[in-house]
Amino acid sequence: MPTGLFEFYVIKIFFLAFVSFILAIGWTPILTHFLYKYKLGKQIRSSDKTPIFSSLHAKKSGTPVMGGVLIWVTTLVLALSFYFLGQWLDGIFYNFNFLSRSQTWLPLGALVITALVGLFDDYLNVRKIGPYGGGLSVRHRLVVYIVIALAVAWWFYFKLEWDFIRLPFLATYNLGFWYIPVVIFVVIATAFSVNEIDGLDGLAGGTLMASFLSFGAISFVQGRYDLAALCGVIVGSLLAFLWFNIAPARFFMGDTGSMSLGVTLAIIALMTNTVLLLPIIGFLFVVESLSVIIQVTSKKLRKGKKVFLSAPIHHHFEAKGWPETKVVMRFWVIAAMMSIIGLVIFLMDRGGWM
Repeated sequence: MPTGLFEFYVIKIFFLAFVSFILAIGWTPILTHFLYKYKLGKQIRSSDKTPIFSSLHAKKSGTPVMGGVLIWVTTLVLALSFYFLGQWLDGIFYNFNFLSRSQTWLPLGALVITALVGLFDDYLNVRKIGPYGGGLSVRHRLVVYIVIALAVAWWFYFKLEWDFIRLPFLATYNLGFWYIPVVIFVVIATAFSVNEIDGLDGLAGGTLMASFLSFGAISFVQGRYDLAALCGVIVGSLLAFLWFNIAPARFFMGDTGSMSLGVTLAIIALMTNTVLLLPIIGFLFVVESLSVIIQVTSKKLRKGKKVFLSAPIHHHFEAKGWPETKVVMRFWVIAAMMSIIGLVIFLMDRGGWM
């Protein structure tokens, strides 16, 4: 790549990330005013089933959810704005457009569609509509994830004709039709895992930012500059979200953020053929899900006996007496280090990736 072109793409990505941050910061007061005005807050109710969680988080009752709207709306607005400005005015705006059929249509479309589903779930939750005190049941949520995952699998297998997966340092394998269930599993597992980690002020935002930074770098190295720009825009809006979500949180991410960002992260991993690096880059997401699976399995097989004081595992550390901020910041450190390790593995095996 010519030096000048390389520099432009670097400038483009950082510029879009900066604009995303400023835009998100700028319209946050409007969002928070709306959320507080209509009392779209999370109610932390006392429960015999989750006594530890309820006691630890009672003070957070009434804090608005749906803060994830800040992330995906900012991303969508920037994508459409630079696209249409490029079409109408051409010139420099055309060069900053990052909406492309081959790279960003699928992840951006999935981000918005899943975010709308999550927004609906958040609304049901705060209005106490639905089972278990409000919101979609686990069964209904699983159905939603399956439908979205099927659509993603169809796009990759039939539209893009992809059926391959890279095993680091070994080879790239064609899975044929088995690629479809792999995609479905990856999308559902990532979405659930990111949803699980959204439980402490700043925890989901910080860990997600580390993952998107890593996949943005991977996309850039692969020459997928529009995809890297999309990651940059998401990182910029996540950074703005964190400004208001750090303890004590002004609002929570909610399902509209965690569900959509989980699905988008999985799609980007699939698009870069680095899906086997996802458990490394998103190491904490895996740990969070495993802690829930272990806890539920133990309670069923051992007559109610628990492995952790509370699950997911970040609540276990809270229950042991760690301050919430200590849990969050230590998890941030782990997320950053694992993202770097995943990126290093990618760079060492660069000749084998797409």
